[in-house]
Amino acid sequence: MERVVGGYLDHLTVERGLAANTISSYRRDLRRYTAFLAAAGVRGLGEVAEADVSAFLAALRRGDDVHPPLSATSAARAVVAVRGLHRFAALDGLVTDDVAAEVRPPAAARRLPKALPVEAVVALIEGAGALEGPRGLRDRALLEVLYGTGARISEAVGLTVDDVDRGQAVVRLAGKGGKQRIVPVGSYALRAVEDYLVRARPELAAAGSSRGRAGALFLNARGGPLSRQSAWSILRAAAERAGSAAEVSVDDVSPHTLRHSFATHLLDGGADVRVVQELLGHASVTTTQVYTLVTVDRLREVYATSHPRALT
Repeated sequence: MERVVGGYLDHLTVERGLAANTISSYRRDLRRYTAFLAAAGVRGLGEVAEADVSAFLAALRRGDDVHPPLSATSAARAVVAVRGLHRFAALDGLVTDDVAAEVRPPAAARRLPKALPVEAVVALIEGAGALEGPRGLRDRALLEVLYGTGARISEAVGLTVDDVDRGQAVVRLAGKGGKQRIVPVGSYALRAVEDYLVRARPELAAAGSSRGRAGALFLNARGGPLSRQSAWSILRAAAERAGSAAEVSVDDVSPHTLRHSFATHLLDGGADVRVVQELLGHASVTTTQVYTLVTVDRLREVYATSHPRALT
């Protein structure tokens, strides 16, 4: 069995080109698998039955005196490694049947997006604009655009000056796979961008090249395009400045915080999920529907605290 595991890991390394960290994780998972089989009296892969693979999955989730219970995500990775091992052995003719083919990895719990209340979003934007000088105007404009359009951070920092049509009040975003979409943008974001373009961007651009002055909308202190990492740092710094008074914590923000808040607040306001899908640039409405779970939770909370027959 050890020879088959070694051959499988070599196959993944040489022929599949998997990363070293992935190989290390698979090696650890398969070592635990072979130990589990040995403890059950199984001496070779040819003796393994589907029930043994299912029992291993159950053991992963249950844990034991040596191993804590694994999350669904970690257990799924281990099962993928085991399924791959059995498929490899079957294709190489080392066993007659792929007994793990029908054992499905556990589904990971769906993580709901973190959306901030409207008041917290306002506090975050105010915190970004609290800096004196050009950076404060830039940071406020950036956060207004993120919240006003639902753009990903990478999409926002990829904007050029010409991508913002202030006359039509729309922004052209380049999403995943280079797919472009036109998204309406509100007056708050347009006003913040206008202030930044007139009062801040020329000063930032003066520190850089003519290419920076003619291209990217959001510039760094050296006059070059703002990076995704810098935009993320701006968001975290804004959360720190907003502080506990607005109940905004650095732990509450992520690169997608304003995007999640944009989608959730639209649905809370009655927007159709397919409209939100188009605004977010999701290929499938299924991806967008996760936000409806957030709004249903909110509706349930309001119902429980407001309806006279909901009280217990």
